[in-house]
Amino acid sequence: MKSFYLETFGCQMNVHDSEKVIGTLEERGYAQVDTVEAADLVLYNTCSIRDKAEQKVFHRLDDNKRTKNKIFGVIGCVAQQEGEKIFERAPHVSLVAGSASYTKLGEMLVQLERGERRVTGLSLDTEDTFETAVTRRDNPHKGYITIIEGCDKSCAYCVVPFTRGPERSRTSESVLREAQGLAEQGYSEIQLLGQNVNSYRDPSAAGWNFAQLLEAVGQVDGIRRVRFTTSHPRDFGKDIVDAIDRQGTLCNQVHLPVQSGSTRVLRAMARQYTREEYLMRIGWMKSASRDIALSTDVIVGFPGETVEDFAETLSLLDEVEYDSIFSFKYSPRPNTSALGLEDHVPEEEKSRRLTILQEKQRAIQIRKNTALIGTQQEVLVEGYNSSTGQWIGRTSQNRTLNFVTAEQAEKARMIGTYLPVRVTRAGPNSLVGECAIPV
Repeated sequence: MKSFYLETFGCQMNVHDSEKVIGTLEERGYAQVDTVEAADLVLYNTCSIRDKAEQKVFHRLDDNKRTKNKIFGVIGCVAQQEGEKIFERAPHVSLVAGSASYTKLGEMLVQLERGERRVTGLSLDTEDTFETAVTRRDNPHKGYITIIEGCDKSCAYCVVPFTRGPERSRTSESVLREAQGLAEQGYSEIQLLGQNVNSYRDPSAAGWNFAQLLEAVGQVDGIRRVRFTTSHPRDFGKDIVDAIDRQGTLCNQVHLPVQSGSTRVLRAMARQYTREEYLMRIGWMKSASRDIALSTDVIVGFPGETVEDFAETLSLLDEVEYDSIFSFKYSPRPNTSALGLEDHVPEEEKSRRLTILQEKQRAIQIRKNTALIGTQQEVLVEGYNSSTGQWIGRTSQNRTLNFVTAEQAEKARMIGTYLPVRVTRAGPNSLVGECAIPV
């Protein structure tokens, strides 16, 4: 039997893409193995959103360049971005394919099995993007559904329009059919995915927008939680907040990337909203009847970002009080308009600003998590940490809650269940608690 090794870098969309790739490989008789050494086919599903993620892949390829009798492939965003140049940089690579070509993976495998040395799948022709036949899902309780691919926003720093192509949405009927299928298989949590998930526009006659689709998925029999990521502020309407308020299965948690607290920097980034417009959306969520947890992405050191601009980002953290953030130093990316900008922030200053930002956010998270001590939270049990003797759960607000039970319980009986847990301690990144009922 032929074997394969697959390593995934990047976001949830890449993780879900890997599930599709694995399903296709297994259908063709390949068996997944845990090491490069044991594999006949070695694939790296890549991320190019930041230079560091991209370089990791080439380090992996360089480490394995003298390995014999294996086929190496680079798939995903770096593959789409770099194209056939990857063959020049890593001559032992035989397959280069972007995510829009995964539906043709079976054909590409036939070419590789015939001994062809250089096989590519780099078309951004989007007609059959969502037609991958088989998905091998690793988590039996939580399932991803991609509802929209690509991006039309053209932010100055971002490569996604070049690596994922233009926005194209699935029909609402096909999304609901997949959600119903997952529910019938026992999945209780669904996460809707898209580079700009809330930019969804139903191409069918139904013509649903994102809020309508979101609410409909939340009404699928057997589904207990629905999440979505990642939202773009420009297309984030109050109807999404209203849907979360109405439909209890929709998780009270929203990730809304801001990138900067300065309107001047936002304009330079081509983000298509101002600080005030962003805060209006935050206001909708803070006025909701449910307590909606908020997270965001922040870039520090974008070209031309002044000390005053950075201070506006810090003040935004104080005003919003995010439950968590993902923060990064600006990283120049190919094919982006920001490459032509001048007045670059020195690397040392970028690092200094990132440290200040992260320290401020850490204090906010400690304060917000501490306020939850004594409350009862419903968690989906995801695993068990034998070194700490704690179960690992996640709340509707996407907080990690590690907890103990009064009695020992079997993993098979616990994992995938929903339990009430009383919070007893809090740190910046997680909660600790005790199960509120016997299990």
